Amino acid sequence: MPAWLTRYRKFAPLLFMLIFPVLGAIYAWVNKPVGTVRLLTTPWDDAIPFVKAFALPYSIWIVYIYVCIVYFFRKDIRVYYHSLATYTLCALTCYWIYSVFQTTVPRPELIGDDVFTRLVAYIYRRDQPFNCFPSIHVFSSYMVFRLLLSSGFRNKLNVTLIGGMSALIILSTLFIKQHAIADAVAGILLVEVVFSVILLAERYLVRSRSERQRSSTYEA
Repeated sequence: MPAWLTRYRKFAPLLFMLIFPVLGAIYAWVNKPVGTVRLLTTPWDDAIPFVKAFALPYSIWIVYIYVCIVYFFRKDIRVYYHSLATYTLCALTCYWIYSVFQTTVPRPELIGDDVFTRLVAYIYRRDQPFNCFPSIHVFSSYMVFRLLLSSGFRNKLNVTLIGGMSALIILSTLFIKQHAIADAVAGILLVEVVFSVILLAERYLVRSRSERQRSSTYEA
């Protein structure tokens, strides 16, 4: 095997991140109204002010998620695989919900020509006001924080940085009126359910493998 291939072979698992463009294509396909479009906003949502400065953390969301996942890869390959599996299953669940239960969020009129107003306008143009419940921004931001808390490499610094950035992104979905509170709560609950299922499946597979190995030993 060539020396350069041996050197870079350890980075091969990063190729699994190519699932993200595939999931993005599916998202674009379901990002449209289908049948009845429901409104999940409440008076609590109406009480949240529109704060256009939150467009900044909202707009860097996917880069942040990629950075966190690569960080997990460098620190613990198991957490890296958990992140890819959790994101993929959560995203596919969201897409299925969007296809049968489409919701929307009313958007405010944009006034002004400052950088944050233009950034919100760009977000609104790029992302149609559908595919809201559960929120992909929320589930993915909460996911990286949740996986960090379950890891063996968490410390005060990375918990503060990832926890703080995830919280900003989650809040941004509400303050720039991209999502309702119900969307955010559903995104968090989705991660808890999916991650629990992944851990249970992993334990079952490990136990089954261990039992097969013991059985083979006895037979030998």
